[in-house]
Amino acid sequence: NYTCLLPGETDTPVDRAPCTRETGFDCSIKHRCPYFSDRTIASNRQVAAMTLAYFMQTAGSGAFGQRDVAVIDEAHGLAEWAEMYATIDLRPDTVPMWDELSVPDIDGVEAAARFADRLSGGCGRRNDTLVGADELTVAEVTERDRLQELISNLDWFVSDYRDPGSASTWITDQAGGESSSVTIKPLNPERYLQHTVWDRANRFALLSATILDKEEFCRGVGLDPDDAALVDVSHTFPVENRPLYDVTQGKMTYEHRDETLPKIARLVVRLMTHHVDEKGIVHAHSYAIADRLVDRLREFGVGGRVRMHDREDRDAALETWLATDDPELFVAVKMEEALDLEGDLARWQVLCKAPYPNTRDSRVARRLEEGQWGWYYRTALKTVIQACGRVVRAPDDHGATYLADASLLDLFDRSRGAMPEWFTAQVDRMSRPELPAFDPDAAGGDGDGAASPSRQSRESRSGPENHPLADVWGVE
Repeated sequence: NYTCLLPGETDTPVDRAPCTRETGFDCSIKHRCPYFSDRTIASNRQVAAMTLAYFMQTAGSGAFGQRDVAVIDEAHGLAEWAEMYATIDLRPDTVPMWDELSVPDIDGVEAAARFADRLSGGCGRRNDTLVGADELTVAEVTERDRLQELISNLDWFVSDYRDPGSASTWITDQAGGESSSVTIKPLNPERYLQHTVWDRANRFALLSATILDKEEFCRGVGLDPDDAALVDVSHTFPVENRPLYDVTQGKMTYEHRDETLPKIARLVVRLMTHHVDEKGIVHAHSYAIADRLVDRLREFGVGGRVRMHDREDRDAALETWLATDDPELFVAVKMEEALDLEGDLARWQVLCKAPYPNTRDSRVARRLEEGQWGWYYRTALKTVIQACGRVVRAPDDHGATYLADASLLDLFDRSRGAMPEWFTAQVDRMSRPELPAFDPDAAGGDGDGAASPSRQSRESRSGPENHPLADVWGVE
């Protein structure tokens, strides 16, 4: 969010500026640097606002001392943040020296520890070379920072794994065997939150609409339930302004998807006709589903009204869609949370698939082996509730949510006991709407099959099958 002030560096992010690239660099205008100025002001103020990611990254830096009270919004995601920070992904885009490595077949945690130890040594030697240089390029600064973070994570894993007193249980994933990507993660990542979050303030206010089970939430983030109080606040948005509609076309599980997805594409065309003058969003759940859905919509001739994004340009595509006044349909992946579509930014949305956790993730598989099916359903329900809130952002706002996957109805039945009362009321009012007939011309079709922006190949998006978000990249 901040760029350098120096001549010739005004497009350079501050973490890649000359002060980070050149040994002993003395910046004559550091006192005017917006980043350091704002950080100093925030650290000295009684109240400071920042992203959770930045808050966690500054742990131990001294930039922000311990506060009396910390307020964390969207706190239901703390466990996921802990998992993200505690997981070590070793693959070409995270290991600068990947092409020089000989990656063995990792058949267990001991093998992973030996490989991590060896990799840390190699990264350390390369890092020493970069640190010893008088001046670095922007690319070398990026490599140095990545190496230092990787070394820290690898050493932490090896030390914790070999500590007989450690309470951690580590697991590894390597779907492709020798020479393929490796993921290393603890079964209890909530420990990571202790020094990054809980040690940073005396008291906390954790805000979320989807803390569905207090005890489970506390366990998942490393808190004692007896030290926490749950304050339940009623929903302030009228239930009639946030309707749910049952437009299910069948199940979107992998074995049923070929049959169901074409039906959903036809449904979307009918919804585009019903909302011909209104912007909408489709939550496609994975890039594989998004690709196939947009392909069908292009075949129907409504591609000119459809916008989608790639993994690389998701923010830019979203901003472009938000800025337009045209009634475009945005096909999105993993945008069920933290998206504010107030007013005419979007009046309708479609949930294509029940967002269950990826069972190829070894941590998810372990939980299910232990019979934690309640957690499995509550996790999916939490995502659905978050998604339903994207298009209704104020008491006088209104927006419709359409459920296209029959598995969503099954999810509601299985998790009804975990639903907040205000969402139960929403589900109880659910009905099947009367929609126009399938007519691409009436939906704004002009025979143009192009969807904006142009798509990348499916192959360029796919990631390792064992990744916690493997279903997003389309390998589910």
